[in-house]
Amino acid sequence: MTSAELLADAFGRVREVVHHVVDGLTDDQLARRVDRDANTIAWLVWHLTRIQDDHVATVAGNEQAWTARGWAQRCGLPFDTHATGYGHSRDEVGRVRLPAEMLVGYYDDVHAATLRFVAGITDADLDRVVDRAWDPPVTLGVRLVSVVSDNLQHAGQAAFVRGVIERAAR
Repeated sequence: MTSAELLADAFGRVREVVHHVVDGLTDDQLARRVDRDANTIAWLVWHLTRIQDDHVATVAGNEQAWTARGWAQRCGLPFDTHATGYGHSRDEVGRVRLPAEMLVGYYDDVHAATLRFVAGITDADLDRVVDRAWDPPVTLGVRLVSVVSDNLQHAGQAAFVRGVIERAAR
């Protein structure tokens, strides 16, 4: 297995969880909170997608799908186009009300762009420094693993929220 194949598999696992967690849920279920400070499924999926879009587009040298392919306009969220959800308040989390089709559509667009980028990665590419703002500087390999890790954590949180919602409905 090559580095490119490994990364494609890892990002593919994120996609599987995103699709599973959103599948069949209503807009109200996607926006439901398990308590007043909890993140919603809609926010978690939007946020993990924004992080992947932002971080992968940056290292690939591309414009984000959020702006380049009109997702910011279609979603119509009341945030600056650079917002990724990082540091969002309880009120801001509550403003992310998107239907499943929009969440999955945006995620799949970002996922496809991610796969196009990682398909060309070689082992040597993984050592390229992509962010000198950290000590030690962040390499491409570290950044991509960080995105996968962050995405899987948020997707898992969304799956947990879905389970709570489904259990409460019984």
